[in-house]
Amino acid sequence: MSCNSCSSSINGLPLGCKSNGACASGSCDKLTVFDWLSNMALPGNQIPFDIVEVRFKNGRKSFYRNLKNLQICIGDIVAVETSPGHDIGVVSLTGELVKVQMRKKKVSVKSEDLKQVYRKASQKDIDIWTSARGKEKEVQKKSRLIISRLGLKMKLSDVEYQGDGNKATFYYTAEERVDFRQLIRELAGTFSLRVEMKQVGLRQEASRLGGIGSCGRELCCSTWLTDFRSVSTSAARYQQLSLNPQKLAGQCGKLKCCLNYELDSYLDSLKKFPKTSIWLQTEKGPAIFQKMDIFKGWLWYAYKESPVVWHKLTVDQANQILELNKNNKKATSLEEYALELEFEVADASKFTDVVGQDSLTRFDKPKYSKNKRKQKNKRNRNFRGTKSNKNNKNNLQKKKN
Repeated sequence: MSCNSCSSSINGLPLGCKSNGACASGSCDKLTVFDWLSNMALPGNQIPFDIVEVRFKNGRKSFYRNLKNLQICIGDIVAVETSPGHDIGVVSLTGELVKVQMRKKKVSVKSEDLKQVYRKASQKDIDIWTSARGKEKEVQKKSRLIISRLGLKMKLSDVEYQGDGNKATFYYTAEERVDFRQLIRELAGTFSLRVEMKQVGLRQEASRLGGIGSCGRELCCSTWLTDFRSVSTSAARYQQLSLNPQKLAGQCGKLKCCLNYELDSYLDSLKKFPKTSIWLQTEKGPAIFQKMDIFKGWLWYAYKESPVVWHKLTVDQANQILELNKNNKKATSLEEYALELEFEVADASKFTDVVGQDSLTRFDKPKYSKNKRKQKNKRNRNFRGTKSNKNNKNNLQKKKN
């Protein structure tokens, strides 16, 4: 994950830390990997792994064979094989850790589809690459005008030029199938290059473009998250979150990926809780579930006849009442269990204060606003004025008498 103050130049090299791609993590870009095997030497007579991981624009990565045994390090700019021509990328990982990444992405080491690294990029290659990357924004603007003129129901999210400048990939999102044959002809004729259209999902679009989430940090999908697992509304229900789509949806318009992060801990805690659909049978009448506090282990129930009055119970107390109901017995009342809980909390709070320590509620006292103080002072002055006037009148009458 990149640091907050870091940024990248057009060719992908970091600017903020001034490491120029030679730091331990490769660079300060999206989806960087820390090579924790870099300071360990290979065992004797073992040949170094000949496949390297190369990163392109917006975290796009691929694996290439180093058939020419080039001395490649993390952060080197290399020219790699594509069809047609060649592409320019930055080496993000080398050595034995590439095997782990290939296993994670389910890419076979013996695959014949793996292409090769041609050479380390020369200054001429870097200049062509930089000039091609500089055209992308202008090409994107003109392409959107062409799409709107043709009336196609699609959204062009990004344009990526190939390193040699002869080909460009147009990334788009669409809800329906789009016939873009006429669009490809116009784009190829307007910009004089090979055109490839690639449809991406809404989550992939957000990961490519990046942004800041509601938590105040960079989006997980654009920094470290590589697999997009399905997120359902049941994850929000288990965590007792309100089903508000404006709060639960991310910048992609789908449910936030972070809803799955703490779901397992919630599910483990909920195993002790009774089912909320079951009513508690008491002598005063059936009690209905209202809400719960998962990590404190509290539940609130209310009688069916008086749903406004809630009674707080612990998980053990609720399970105890349900056990009685299974044996065809009814609990006396919820008030009895609520009083037991209040008595336990009161006993536990006796030893919380420490001698010489300030009260934890010292900031809870209500603060008077300036307007209230002014009004109070004004009333006091008026009261003093009326009192002094009465005293003066009494003194005058005494003198006259």
